[in-house]
Amino acid sequence: MKPVTYAILLLLSVCAGVAAQTSSLRTAGGVSSLYIGDEPFLVLGGELGNSSATCEEDIARIFPRLRRMGLNTVLVPAYWDLTEPEEGVFDFTLTDCVIRCARENNLRVVFLWFGVWKNSMSCYAPEWFKADYTRFPRAETSTGKPLEIASVFSEDVFEADNKAFGAWLEHIADVDREAGTVIMIQVENEIGMLEEARDYSPAANELFASDVPDALVSYLEAHKDAGLHPWLSARWAARGYPSKGTWSELFGDDIYTGEIFMAWHYASYVGRLARTAKSICAVPLYVNAAMNSRGRQPGEYPSAGPLAHLIDLWRAGAPDISFIAPDLYDDGFTSWAAQYALPGNPLFIPEIRLAENDGVRAMYAFGEHGAIGFSPFSIEDAPDDGTFPLTPAYGLLEQLSPLIARCRATDAMHGLLFDERTKERVITDGDLTITCRHYFTLPWDSRATDGSVWPEGGGLIIRIARNEYIIAGSGVVAEFAKTTEKDTPGGGKTLGEDGFALSDGGQNPASGTIKPFSGLRAGIASVGQININPDGSFKRVRSENGDQTHQGRHVRIPAGEFRILHVKLYEYQ
Repeated sequence: MKPVTYAILLLLSVCAGVAAQTSSLRTAGGVSSLYIGDEPFLVLGGELGNSSATCEEDIARIFPRLRRMGLNTVLVPAYWDLTEPEEGVFDFTLTDCVIRCARENNLRVVFLWFGVWKNSMSCYAPEWFKADYTRFPRAETSTGKPLEIASVFSEDVFEADNKAFGAWLEHIADVDREAGTVIMIQVENEIGMLEEARDYSPAANELFASDVPDALVSYLEAHKDAGLHPWLSARWAARGYPSKGTWSELFGDDIYTGEIFMAWHYASYVGRLARTAKSICAVPLYVNAAMNSRGRQPGEYPSAGPLAHLIDLWRAGAPDISFIAPDLYDDGFTSWAAQYALPGNPLFIPEIRLAENDGVRAMYAFGEHGAIGFSPFSIEDAPDDGTFPLTPAYGLLEQLSPLIARCRATDAMHGLLFDERTKERVITDGDLTITCRHYFTLPWDSRATDGSVWPEGGGLIIRIARNEYIIAGSGVVAEFAKTTEKDTPGGGKTLGEDGFALSDGGQNPASGTIKPFSGLRAGIASVGQININPDGSFKRVRSENGDQTHQGRHVRIPAGEFRILHVKLYEYQ
């Protein structure tokens, strides 16, 4: 597409009106789900590397590979510097190419607006913006050093960013109104202040010395009793819940008050961008965060970004943003995921390190937290020949999508994730105890003790009826027992794969007096490896019994293989 001026584009947009996009977030039972039209949709995604959508040839080459990998959605940067190379003159060639190639490969698109900030820095701002630092001022350190971070306190900065953002969205609305290929927009990228917790420019210092805005205080007071994140609530409580005063008077005198101050102003800036977006198109909007990990303090990590402990600042300042999302590159995946699976904040992982364990982690996120999406970074670097574990995992999740959607707001679904340190999870489901373990805990698997690295194993388990379950994933073992059975002490030898005692005489002796058993026991009636048809019916692949269930003692999916198992139990005494 040839460059067009903003005035012409604006005239066209006024005639077109607000786009009737097809995607939306809907809330039921306190849980938000992403919908395409009237159907729930799980984002089985991948994010392109930062420079992988800067030329049409790369886009056309990469997108067919993504569909072969099993993706249904691609997250793609949209670059301000390439969209508005000259002030007021726009070029949407790359955006059009992304949308066209996505449609050709049956992919949805989440666009990432690399506007005034990307990973804190203003590296994707156009050259005409960067060079004019008088008109577009920078954040400063406490020593007065200017940074390559455009000031959040400059109206000129906002107007330039907002004009480009609005023009770009108007174009998307115009070309994608009916098809709805674009399903979400990420506003900016990993916003946050670096080197110090806050900006120390004269404009920032003046506002920091002023009273906290009434809009924020009103939000805090409205959510004081139960709705605030514990971290922010504790800081405000420590000052006696004041309803008026400076930032230090309300939140204290340490480095984190500077972070709170910046979070409010970053969120307010993004909130204004979001209002622009909502006036143009109806797709959900979100913001992503670089983690406050590894013991770092604000400024050592991008201070004031949309982090879990700052979620109230972002909700108050940017109410049109649908959710905040974590970019996960650190250890402790389950802990990070739990921090962002908050009430009113559906879990969406727009970036995670591209790794062999992404497949089981995706299944855990959808199963444990009812995630709406998962997306490894630099996805184009993964093989597209079916060997990368994410491909079979996404294949299972695509089949399981209707079941996951139905169970997101219930206690019928759980996620499983195991490694050498976290080997077991016990789930209580009514009068049934389900003990799930890593596949390498099987006593006859030599890889448990020969020094082999334990790959992460995991997946999800869904109760579809009484005594009937779906277990899906890789590298998991599950045992079923009635509560009365688990409560009765017993002993016995460690058994081998054939069900007979191991020759080493390993013992699990009972302690104390053994009580006579009473009550029901749970047995495995049948186990079948299945595929799930688009209409929700099951198609049997093969039956698994005998050795595959350890003679009725457990069900299992080997490490390195991805399967869906349909398990039926029965009761006896």
